[in-house]
Amino acid sequence: FYTGDEFPAWRGNLFVGSLKFRYLARLELDGDRVVAQERLVEDAFGRVRDVRQGPDGNLYVLTDEDDGALIRLEPVAD
Repeated sequence: FYTGDEFPAWRGNLFVGSLKFRYLARLELDGDRVVAQERLVEDAFGRVRDVRQGPDGNLYVLTDEDDGALIRLEPVAD
């Protein structure tokens, strides 16, 4: 669950990675029910092994490729 300040509109959303379908999903919840889903970085990095919120409030994505990467997602300035 995202609790940081870097993406205020996403606060309280759940982020999950997909190994098979190669995307990061942002899920909006109402209680224990998913009410909206957005696929982020679909097939951009390969298989998504894990996603975590860092202490800086950014999201970090770990890929599951032979030459895998740790990718920091940060907001784009307006």
